[in-house]
Amino acid sequence: MRKRVIKKANNQVEKWLNLSDRKSVEEMTLLELIGCVMGAFENEEEDTECGNIQSALAVLAKRFGITERQAVLFSACVSEGPSQVCIEDLAETLGVNSIKMLSLSSDINALVDRQLLCYYNAANEEGLFVPSPVVKALKSNEVYVMPSRKGLSGFELFELIRTWFSELGRDFKTYAQTVEDLRNLFKDNTQVEFARKMAQMGLDDDELLLLSYFCSRLVSHDDNKIRIGELENLFETCRYTRNAVLLQQGIHPLLEKKLIENVCMDGIASKSWFQLTDTAKNDLLSEVIVMTQQADKQANVIEAETLIAKELYYTKGNAHQVEELGTFFEVENYRQIRERMYQRGFRSGFACLFYGGPGTGKTETAYQLARQTGRNIMIVDVPQVKSKWVGDSEKNIKAIFDQYRRLVNNSTIAPILLFNEADAILSTRMNGAEHAVDKMENSIQNIILQEMENLDGILIATTNLEGNMDAAFERRFLYKIHFEKPDAGVRAKIWRQMIPELTEQDAAQLAANYDFSGGQIENIARKHAIHVILHGSDDGMHHLLDFCANERLVPNAYRRIGF
Repeated sequence: MRKRVIKKANNQVEKWLNLSDRKSVEEMTLLELIGCVMGAFENEEEDTECGNIQSALAVLAKRFGITERQAVLFSACVSEGPSQVCIEDLAETLGVNSIKMLSLSSDINALVDRQLLCYYNAANEEGLFVPSPVVKALKSNEVYVMPSRKGLSGFELFELIRTWFSELGRDFKTYAQTVEDLRNLFKDNTQVEFARKMAQMGLDDDELLLLSYFCSRLVSHDDNKIRIGELENLFETCRYTRNAVLLQQGIHPLLEKKLIENVCMDGIASKSWFQLTDTAKNDLLSEVIVMTQQADKQANVIEAETLIAKELYYTKGNAHQVEELGTFFEVENYRQIRERMYQRGFRSGFACLFYGGPGTGKTETAYQLARQTGRNIMIVDVPQVKSKWVGDSEKNIKAIFDQYRRLVNNSTIAPILLFNEADAILSTRMNGAEHAVDKMENSIQNIILQEMENLDGILIATTNLEGNMDAAFERRFLYKIHFEKPDAGVRAKIWRQMIPELTEQDAAQLAANYDFSGGQIENIARKHAIHVILHGSDDGMHHLLDFCANERLVPNAYRRIGF
């Protein structure tokens, strides 16, 4: 009864807080409707401040597409939770006895099936919690909609399977629920070779669960060796014992079907370790493995410790923006910011746009930010990607983001996803595209826009575009830094850094006479180094001025092609 006493004591405070929020039930947010419904249970006396409780309940049930009784149960779990709501506490809040609570089991299970609630010990149904995606949706006054389980790509399918096994291991799902979900997933996604073959194999429940787990571990964690004790979390006790004995005796159906095999250690077959056979990998996972290899070829991952430190010079405004972004990327700051954003219902991913003229330091800045904050960097060369992916663009661009998700899941520090020279994918989409190439480009852009919405990590795109960016992309970039050409003072520093033997006066003269970018100055410095190597001496400013004069193409000059 202690909870009821506390709530009654705080009742007047809550009424004061709500005095300025008088609304009709149709105008209320979802959280306000839930608060209104719970007012009938939180007060000993009839609540006259919340308006028509029954009307609020009807509106809430209608918005979620559930019954009014289910709406009451959901509201109670939100109010008492959202994490770890004990069934006994829930009964006390609703003012019902244990027998009545048992009669509500079908309604609770309906809410669990809808993913509005989850069991935190599914096998024993000890308690409930409201999943974080549902809480996030409520904060944004949105009705949570279950993600579609049909029409998935191979990586999307395996990401869902990985999540289910994680929930099964933490007692958030039951064995029976997981098996049923797997069978439905395979039946609904026969466009994926793995799902189609799993649906056609005629496996029993234990075989289906076990084989799915082996395949998921290989695809999601690149781990093909599984110890028998790791399987305990997958099965109920008697089922685990049966499968463990069959595996150790070498007569398990998956062993006999040549789908899994003993791991050989020092030339001896281990009775405790098992892995997928090459036959199973080639037959079941060839499509996914090929897509992984394609993604790996198109996206180069560079480890932070291999990046070389390089001093960059910026204008005053750029220096402040880059420094602030570097502070944000620091591991502890990034963690705290993500937590705060999550608590407020904001998206957890961060997309950054570096734009400006060639040679202004956009790409190198991304490298240095990665190096300074200990983040690996996954580089996607957009021009190369587009030239090779014509005709298969949608599947492969998804593979890039799927690979990045795997990197995030398997990394202690979230890596950076760098779309370098992204002009081609950030430009304005074509309305009414008719040609195949135009449709492909629009399709790529739409996929990237959706992936940016769901991003969990850090994305940086570099581009020379300034005036032709699609507005939908512009909205999705949280940080936008315009890299300006260096002013004369910064250019002089760059000249001295690139060619240390220059005097301050000569560097100032070059900086004043040529408004080059950092990249152009680097080109001239490289030519200078080659000249010194070839001729063995430095001719002073004479050859540098020649190099400067030849660095730029003559604007609007007629250039004859051929002979």
